[in-house]
This record gives sequence, structure tokens and C-alpha cells, in this order.
Amino acid sequence: MLQNHLKLKPRSDPASQQPIKSGRDVATWKTITIGTFADSLALRNELVSKGCNVGGQAAEILARPTFIVSSRKTNVELVDLSPAQLGFASDTVSLARVYARAQQFGLELAVAEVGPQLRIQYFDQPVGEFLIIAMAPIKTWSGEPIILNVANGGAGLILIGQDGRSEAEIPLTSRFIFARSYQPAASTEVIGSVAGAFLPP
Repeated sequence: MLQNHLKLKPRSDPASQQPIKSGRDVATWKTITIGTFADSLALRNELVSKGCNVGGQAAEILARPTFIVSSRKTNVELVDLSPAQLGFASDTVSLARVYARAQQFGLELAVAEVGPQLRIQYFDQPVGEFLIIAMAPIKTWSGEPIILNVANGGAGLILIGQDGRSEAEIPLTSRFIFARSYQPAASTEVIGSVAGAFLPP
């Protein structure tokens, strides 16, 4: 499904073609909460219980020890932008260049937990929308670097994996989800025992 989507020229809002000058130029798209599950298994079970499909690569990296959930409830402010908004003009651009340019604008990579949490907290996603989570890739058991994509390809809500190599070529009109800030949620209760503490990227 993702490969077919990437072969097509994604439709995009005309506003996404207008380059920004600063991360402050981009309005907050959505604020979600992370740190609400004890571990990645509980998070995966919630996806299943809510009827969200999980692709093979996404399921694999959720099971990896390097996939860590936050030990505290944290609100994450997300922004949605395209490589075109970051000032790129070619048909495609490498993942590494997208990340570097966004960070120059003051945006941050999202922690891996943002992907499945966004999937759970975004049930009204329109059909045909694919959102690439700007995150550090997590390697599969075979060593393939994967990042997450929150999608509605028409067959239901799904969390899928995609090529997370730094040289992976991304269509200009693709949509990325970056983090702007991480703030403690109203409740700072520690959620169970987890593999490690939350560390902002």
C-alpha cells in the first residue's frame, strides 16, 4: 500500500508548497499524549483492541528492545509539513536532508512512541492520508532501518513501516510529522515499569 502511494504524486494542500522561514511559521497541527502505557506490548495491544492494523515492519520495530515508551505522561506538540515547505524544489529529497533542514528551523524529531500513539489518537484521519513520523529509525531484526507512517489507505486505519535509511528518497509533497515541544502532562504519575526513561531527541 505504501509503495503504491509513493509511486503516485501525492495530492497536497496548496499551502504545503509555500516555504516557511521558521518553525514558528507552522501552526501546531495536533497535540497528543505519550507515556500512557506500561510498555510497548501494552501499546501494541491497544492498537489491536481499537481496530487499528499494524503492518509487518511496524509490528517488528514495536517489539524491538530499542523501542521505548515514556515513563511519564507527556504532551507532545506536533507540526505537519512537507519537504516543499522546508524549501526543497526537486521532485524527491533524501530523508537526511529533510531532517537536517527541519532541525535548522527549530523542529525536533519525534520519539518513536509518537507513531502508535498518534494512530490511537487520530481516528478521524481522512482516506488517502499518509503521515511520515519524523523519528530516528529503529532497525528490524535483520538490520533494516525503519520509520513509521500513520495512514488511512482506504482499507482502514493502519500503522506501517517505511524505509528509514538516511539516503531514502522522499517525494516533495509527502507530509512529515515533527515535534515542536514536549511538556509534562497534568498527571506526572509514573506508568508501570518500562525499559527506560523518556529522553527527548
